Amino acid sequence: MSFLRAYTKPRVFAAAVIGSLIVGAALGVLARTTGATTLTTVLHEIGAIFTTLLQIAVIPLVFTAIVVGITSLRGLGGGRTAARLGGRTVLWFAITSFIASLIGIAIGKLFDPGTGGLGSGIAATAKNADKAAKSVSSWGSWDAFIDGLLPQNFFSAFAEGNTLQVLFLAVLIGAAAYSLGDKAKPFVDFTTSVFEIIQRYLGWIVRLAPLGIAGLIGAAVSNYGDALFRPLLSTTAAVYVGCLLVLFVVYPILLKFVAKISPATFFAKAGTAIQFAFASQSSAATLPLTRQAAVNLGVDPSYAAFATPLASATKMDGCAAVFPAIGAIFIANLSGVQLSIGQYVGIVVVAVLGALATAGTTGWLTALTLTTAFIGLDAKQVALGIALIYSVNPIMDMMRTATNVAGQIVVPTIVARGEGLLDDAVRDTPAAPKTAAVPA
Repeated sequence: MSFLRAYTKPRVFAAAVIGSLIVGAALGVLARTTGATTLTTVLHEIGAIFTTLLQIAVIPLVFTAIVVGITSLRGLGGGRTAARLGGRTVLWFAITSFIASLIGIAIGKLFDPGTGGLGSGIAATAKNADKAAKSVSSWGSWDAFIDGLLPQNFFSAFAEGNTLQVLFLAVLIGAAAYSLGDKAKPFVDFTTSVFEIIQRYLGWIVRLAPLGIAGLIGAAVSNYGDALFRPLLSTTAAVYVGCLLVLFVVYPILLKFVAKISPATFFAKAGTAIQFAFASQSSAATLPLTRQAAVNLGVDPSYAAFATPLASATKMDGCAAVFPAIGAIFIANLSGVQLSIGQYVGIVVVAVLGALATAGTTGWLTALTLTTAFIGLDAKQVALGIALIYSVNPIMDMMRTATNVAGQIVVPTIVARGEGLLDDAVRDTPAAPKTAAVPA
């Protein structure tokens, strides 16, 4: 029991996550170099089971978290206060997305991916081409996005696992419950109880993270090695550099000069969530850690309960800003197309206005297809580019998701400072508050 209590401490858990990355990679290399297919299968199954256990909770977590978050705003003031908080949160979503997209364009132009020939990477497109073409036709238009926003009925959104539709319903129902006040209290109490149950379930699953992460990383290394990584090295490197600039330059500047928080303090308290996001590749699964990191930084718990679930579904600087800019340049280079100034402006517009479209497990795909459709790239070339990206997507997605989650903590912190909802005493507490950073 003493080991278990120590394990749930943020620093010990973070060390376990890092260790699992190293062990998983080593097992992957061993499986690949020795041809141990049994080991590869075991690693894959461990990772798949862990991912499934996380995904089970995503839809109910998003719905209950947003409803509870909206209704909890009542404790911060009247409807005008809630509206102002919501408006400022969305405004900062847009500001940071704008900055991240400009960085994505700059890095994309610097690395110029797709111009040096892809060699053996072209052969890897066969198994992904059909999937990519279907994805482009399904997601590559604003009409499809708008049509997909509204569910056929309340239950279909949950049954089909459509995160965007569930988010839409949660906002409407949360707003209705907020407006009803005490009349909606039984519903709010029930939803809060469900939310707490889901968090407890995820807390148990999160404790399995080192094992699951070792399986995910090990399977990726064993299956991909560097045979598919090298042909897309410039694209992958560009995504990493762009995301790292946002994560370690843009966010620290905003934290230092706008939120008045030391970047070192931020990363000390948000590090576990960011590391878990890197390994799990899921903003939604990281939500309990994201929310607690914001609270540990001094953000008012009521506001954190609203802002972090909303951010987990819509605030994705890695997937929806940096990556689509680089991906669009990559596909344009494959097509031999020289992008115009207007098309670069279009990339930024989609990054700022299209954040909602990234909700769900295919966030990167939706963002890229919307961006390329908006700037008028050829659908066949887009399908080819996506098929190539699929080959190394797990590697890219780690960095994208880590950036997403960091932004999902930064923005509530900035808004909380401006609204007087940031408790400096909590922020400066060396140890985490009574609620553990790793859910109990």
